[in-house]
This record gives sequence, C-alpha cells and structure tokens, in this order.
Amino acid sequence: MHDIEPHHLWRDRYVAAEDKRSPHYGRIYDEFRFTKLVYNYYIHPQWDEFGSTTLYAKIIYADYDEGVAIIELIGEWNDCLTNDVSALKQNLIDPLINEGIHKYILVMDHVLSFHGSDDCYYEEWFEDIVDEHGYFFFINLLDHVRQEMLDTGIHQFTPIDHELEVLNWRSFQPKALILQVESIAAGLTKLIQ
Repeated sequence: MHDIEPHHLWRDRYVAAEDKRSPHYGRIYDEFRFTKLVYNYYIHPQWDEFGSTTLYAKIIYADYDEGVAIIELIGEWNDCLTNDVSALKQNLIDPLINEGIHKYILVMDHVLSFHGSDDCYYEEWFEDIVDEHGYFFFINLLDHVRQEMLDTGIHQFTPIDHELEVLNWRSFQPKALILQVESIAAGLTKLIQ
C-alpha cells in the first residue's frame, strides 16, 4: 500500500496544501518517512489525515467558481466502529461547504472495505448541499463496498450504481472527469434530486 500515491498529474491545476481555502492548506509532506498506517500497512506520505485512523483522503482538485471538488480516498471506511463519515463530514466536507463547494466526486478505487452503521451523516451531507443543486458521487466502488453501502441505505442520497465507474479516470483532465461523472449520473434512473 505504501506505493499507492494520490493522483498527482493535476498538480499543475490544483494543490490542496497551497490552497488557502483548503482544510489541508500549509501541510508539509515528508517523502522519506512513512508514518501513516492503515492497520499494519504503511501508506504513502502524500495522503492526508482528517480524523480517521483507517481512512485517508487527498483533495486532488477543487474549483470554487464551479463549486466542485474531487477527493481520492484510501483505506477502510468504517462507520460502524469509528464513524469515519462523521470525521469526513466535520473535518473535510464542512470546511469545503463553507467555502462554497457543493459538488463532490469521491474516487473510491483504493477503499478496500466499508462497514456501515446508519445513514444520518449522509442525510445531513445531502441536506447541506441539495439547495445548491449539489451532489456527492462515489465512483469506482468495489463490489463488496457498493453492496455494504446499499445495505446501509446511502443510495437514498446518492446513486450507488455500477454505472458510476470511470476506470480510466486518471486519463481525464479534471473538468472532463466532472462532465463525464455528471453525464453518467444524469442518465441514472435512480438519481436523487
């Protein structure tokens, strides 16, 4: 896992550590010491902490004019034991909402498991952004992660469909990925409005 870096090819367009409006502004990364763990596995030092012990994130793109952010995640999402959605919502999403971000694409390629609890924070997240015609979409869910999210009831607030897979997302530029995901989501019959 220590070889898996957050997507870095968009750094000419956005760097969260250099964005004064980002909750990760001013972070300094040590490329030589690996200190962050998901259980007993070290992860790459470029991943950012937000209050979870098993889930890490990287804001890889934000456009405040368009009100959209793309966030890549790695690790285990555990709402059952550690309420990771609460840490994500309070420490990452809420500060971004306060800066005008109301559209979220969460890249889930490296989220290896999900343990759901209830849907309260997802409902709160949805309610916080729906008036702004916002959304949060999870792309590239592993099948067992998707099933657990469905079992938890998150699909009441965002589509959890196989169609929201953009396996070659790294080949897109940020705005093209946003358009691709929005286009796919608009075509889903279960899209939450």
